[in-house]
Parts: sequence; structure tokens; C-alpha cells
Amino acid sequence: MSEHLNMVYVVEGMSCGHCASSVHDEVAGLDGVDEVTVDLGSGRLAVTGNDVSDEAVARAVEAAGYRVAVRVPG
Repeated sequence: MSEHLNMVYVVEGMSCGHCASSVHDEVAGLDGVDEVTVDLGSGRLAVTGNDVSDEAVARAVEAAGYRVAVRVPG
């Protein structure tokens, strides 16, 4: 059975709307992701989905050119 998760991360290095859009698009392309929200001001990335690992999210963020600093309570 799959587990529906709500995860929140702090992403380092985003400084503009294009940065946030790049992170959004990479993470949204992951299998199992239902919803992605990026808040440029706080650097927060919220991900909702099924069977999505922290490692997969971190790799997607890195593919966009940024780094997950920490997962925070969401």
C-alpha cells in the first residue's frame, strides 16, 4: 500500500521566480508527486504525493541547480 505524504523542505540558492519555477518543474516530474508548492521568500518547498522519498526530492532539486538544506515539519 502506498503512503500519502506531505513533506516540506528548505531549499538553498533560489533567488528569483525562474529559480523557483525550475525547482517546481523538476520535483513535479517525479513519479508519485501530486502537488508541489515553492515559496521563494522562505525558500520552502512543499511536496504532496505517494511513495516519494527525500532522496528523490533532493536529487530533483539538485538537477535544477539548488540544494535541499533540511526537511522541516510540515
